[in-house]
Amino acid sequence: MAKGILEYDLNDFDDAMAHRRAVKSTSMAIVLHEIVYNLHKRIEHGIEAQEFSDKEITPMNVIHLYRSAIADLIEENNIIIDDLIN
Repeated sequence: MAKGILEYDLNDFDDAMAHRRAVKSTSMAIVLHEIVYNLHKRIEHGIEAQEFSDKEITPMNVIHLYRSAIADLIEENNIIIDDLIN
């Protein structure tokens, strides 16, 4: 069985950043999976169910719905982008 050991110097800024990214990699993969495979269904079903009936369906409103849904996914998975990008 192959093994890999990652070692980080958490006193070093770049290493600490790499460590945070590694720790959040599964959560980020889950968010990307949801965006690629499920987000359009979630938005489409929401529109069809008239969850957004108080808003006219315009291109800008659809963009807002997608942006809001992505932000929700990021929050649900406890990803703080500012902690992962310098």
